[in-house]
Amino acid sequence: MTEKTAREVLKDDSMMIQKKLISGHYNNLAQAREKGKKIVYTFVPGNIIELVRSFGLLSMLPEIDSLQSAMRKKSDQYVAEAEKMGHSEDVCTYVKCHIGMIQSGIPGPDGRPLPEPDLLLLSYTGCFTFLKWFELLRQRFKCPVVLLQIPYQAEGKITKDMRDYIVKQLKDDVIPALEKLSGMKYDEERFKDAMRKSSQAEEDFVWTLNSAKQKPSPIDAYFGGVYYVGPIFTYFRGTDEAAEYYRVLREEVTQRIARKLGPITPEGPMRNEKFRIVVEGPPNWTHFREFWKMFYDEEAVVVASSYTKVGGVYESGFRHDPENPLSSTADYCLGCYTNLSLPSRVEMITNYIRDFQADGFIVHSVKSCNSFSAGQLLMLREIETRTGKSGGFIESDLVDSRYFSPSNIKNRLESYFQMLDQKKGGRS
Repeated sequence: MTEKTAREVLKDDSMMIQKKLISGHYNNLAQAREKGKKIVYTFVPGNIIELVRSFGLLSMLPEIDSLQSAMRKKSDQYVAEAEKMGHSEDVCTYVKCHIGMIQSGIPGPDGRPLPEPDLLLLSYTGCFTFLKWFELLRQRFKCPVVLLQIPYQAEGKITKDMRDYIVKQLKDDVIPALEKLSGMKYDEERFKDAMRKSSQAEEDFVWTLNSAKQKPSPIDAYFGGVYYVGPIFTYFRGTDEAAEYYRVLREEVTQRIARKLGPITPEGPMRNEKFRIVVEGPPNWTHFREFWKMFYDEEAVVVASSYTKVGGVYESGFRHDPENPLSSTADYCLGCYTNLSLPSRVEMITNYIRDFQADGFIVHSVKSCNSFSAGQLLMLREIETRTGKSGGFIESDLVDSRYFSPSNIKNRLESYFQMLDQKKGGRS
């Protein structure tokens, strides 16, 4: 077997596992009503998917539905539909895309309609838009809402009072709502079992992200990272399937390290690593591959990113703890990136630049996502001061192609990498 063939087979192992997971989940959703399954809508940051799953409930994540619509080139029509209804251009485009999807019958990835919610479970982790989003969904679907209020980490640390406040809500509000919806009593042993599987997956996930400290990096931790975070940030944390995915992924990356291979791109393996970059901010989804190509054409590898922490920060040592399932869940929710203060974010990115030996960093500012974009210019200047590394700044949007200007972004990136090349003395 040639080295190229071996790499393709290895890559296919993890990708096929993930593809099967996703298609299976959406198939279950499409058949939910005929099988009598109840549906819980919730969000990626701070989602308590292990608890939801322990009641035999299916989940949907509205921002994932919007994201997938953009990658299938469907989001513009949904955004336009929402704007016809009166939603402003300045409203988060995840929200507008999802509202437009609802008007179109909530079509899933395979075209089959997805179910309406039986419960809206709002885990509020730093994004005020989530509150307004679920207000709109409640008005439309007339279903109950349960709010899990997550205290903001203004001082950059988790306190006992914060943890206790969340645990009380879980006991008094969330668990009773899930019991009522499912007709099942809370089963802590079942919940703990999911926690064990989450912890196992998290170990291999963190190992994979940390592998980017190698030279050359065997992964891209932003564009490739989008695929790596999928199972653990969405529907599959706490399952045997997710644990197996991360085990296989770790094996693949281990073999790439042994062969001193770079990350896999949509056009094949990356041959040379010229620049090591840290990225702040979410990707653009309407032109995802084109955006990615602008980086690997410059032989730039993203070795760390803040986006891969939006569904949970694990590298500091946090793992879901089966012995303390409720307090562990509280710590997980508190630690999501969107719940961190600007000083905490600056410190995180500064550490990434040092620990991953990055040549520089890029801020991707998203027009309609204040949870990320607010304060990013201030962050850029502070990180430059702390690290001595130059920052780049580009702008687009999440799922609205009107705000993705390929020529503008490409010119900015080319200028930025030329500047880095000059600082490095033109050395590859």
